[in-house]
Amino acid sequence: MAEAKRDYYEVLGVGRDADDAAIKKAYRALAKKYHPDMNPGDKEAEKRFKEASEAYAVLSDAEKRRQYDQFGHAAFEGGAGGAGGFGGFDFNGADFSDIFGDIFGDLFGGGRRGGRANNGPVKGANIRKSIRITFEEAVFGCEKELDLILKDPCEDCHGTGAKPGTSPETCTKCGGRGQVVYTSQSFFGTVQNVQTCPNCGGSGKVIKEKCPKCSGTGYTSSRKRIKVTIPAGIDNGQSVRIREKGEPGINGGPRGDLLVEVNVSRHPVFQRQDVHIFSTVPISFAVAALGGDVRIPTVDGDVIYTVKPGTKTDTKVRLKGKGVPSLRSAQVRGDHYVTLVIQTPERLSAEAKEALRRFDELTGNTLNQNTETGEKEKKKKKGFMEKVKEAFEE
Repeated sequence: MAEAKRDYYEVLGVGRDADDAAIKKAYRALAKKYHPDMNPGDKEAEKRFKEASEAYAVLSDAEKRRQYDQFGHAAFEGGAGGAGGFGGFDFNGADFSDIFGDIFGDLFGGGRRGGRANNGPVKGANIRKSIRITFEEAVFGCEKELDLILKDPCEDCHGTGAKPGTSPETCTKCGGRGQVVYTSQSFFGTVQNVQTCPNCGGSGKVIKEKCPKCSGTGYTSSRKRIKVTIPAGIDNGQSVRIREKGEPGINGGPRGDLLVEVNVSRHPVFQRQDVHIFSTVPISFAVAALGGDVRIPTVDGDVIYTVKPGTKTDTKVRLKGKGVPSLRSAQVRGDHYVTLVIQTPERLSAEAKEALRRFDELTGNTLNQNTETGEKEKKKKKGFMEKVKEAFEE
């Protein structure tokens, strides 16, 4: 008994409402997984590959997909070669070119480059470094210096890599194109794959006699000090880009960039959120009750702030424009938010304690009343115990 065909949507692992992009993506993954070249001699993998290819040939064609959605596999039984078979299925109209160009590029280590040579100018790689600065330096900006080992074109060969008096020669393997074409056989016939030339590395040139100073690399390395300008308002983890201070370009391409990541040290008093600064300042109970001036530290120096009488603990104070400058405009600054916390003294002199008791009496506090009530309760308890003792003694 012939094996029943699986639903095409089930084969590709997509829903019936999948768009063309989803269908194509699903098939590409399956084709790469089960391709015979990746699974030599595996009959089950070959079967899955053909099954997925048949499903894609139908679902990627709008008219065939409409017929399949209406009639199922019966819509193509005339050319399918019987249920469960794949050899007689009509693949006409199915476009596999771009998919198999990508797949074969992955299989054989190359990639689809559309026939374009890759031996033109290429920008050099970026260099990444990190630097640590203080909280205040991040707020107001600063200048730092980095010690780096950078490459420069060799002075002897002027970056060609060839021995002085000689020149690089055209690669005979790729004819100077930097790419070679490989041909392979697939289920659908002959497929051509374009890869970087292994002989010249894609440059299209071969150095017969290498420059002794740079060993044919075309570059020499030296230690340099690079000045980095840190802008005001930069935050922890952000980077400063310095143009063309990275690796040299290839084939006359521009240098890469230097990316400096900034790490900001924590401050013992201030905390930052975006362009705003937050801190906590202790005040005495007397200042909170009567009002008065307190000194508040800010990144601009101390500020004298007048506390209103009757201020409660955890009162928030806003110091406008005392925050962090915006990276977009140094003239625009955030605010500094201060939380006033009433500080309770831990050690008091006898005179201070007496003054507080007097303060409680004057403000009608229940502390003394409670003390007097406690003394009365003690006397009551004492009188009761004495009476009990007297009763037993009799």
